[in-house]
Amino acid sequence: MTDIKLPKLKEKSKKRVGRGYGSGRGGHTSGRGQKGQKSRSRIHVLFEGVKVKKSLIKKLPFQRGKGKFKPGKKPIIVNLKYLNILPAGSKVNLELLVKQKIVQKKDAEMFGVKILGDGELKKKLTICLPISKSATKKVEKAGGSVESQKTSETNLKKTSKK
Repeated sequence: MTDIKLPKLKEKSKKRVGRGYGSGRGGHTSGRGQKGQKSRSRIHVLFEGVKVKKSLIKKLPFQRGKGKFKPGKKPIIVNLKYLNILPAGSKVNLELLVKQKIVQKKDAEMFGVKILGDGELKKKLTICLPISKSATKKVEKAGGSVESQKTSETNLKKTSKK
């Protein structure tokens, strides 16, 4: 006879709930207990059972509107030290940052980009994006300039609508 050994099973197969008594988790309530919202098919994400006064929803302030459970969008942060990669005298905008692979196009259009003042800038640049006050000082110290933030924010909105 040949000695053929079957490989050992590493994982048990998952129990199929509610498929009869022979499945190991079948029969009457299939491990869900009796009655109540949790025993039925789907429960809401924010379901907390019977408690009302201590519930999380009651502690939060009212926020009306369609997207009240969606998280807020914050811009992608680019520090000044990363702008030293760019050629001197260039205009810093979304297209240039995407071209130099500092940010990804999809994320930049969705969330926007803001320049913060971490690190030193060694090149003369013209910045056309939202920028912090400390970063503005460092850019002007290096001999560069900053276009007004309102115009750069409107350019950002125009590119994100495309």
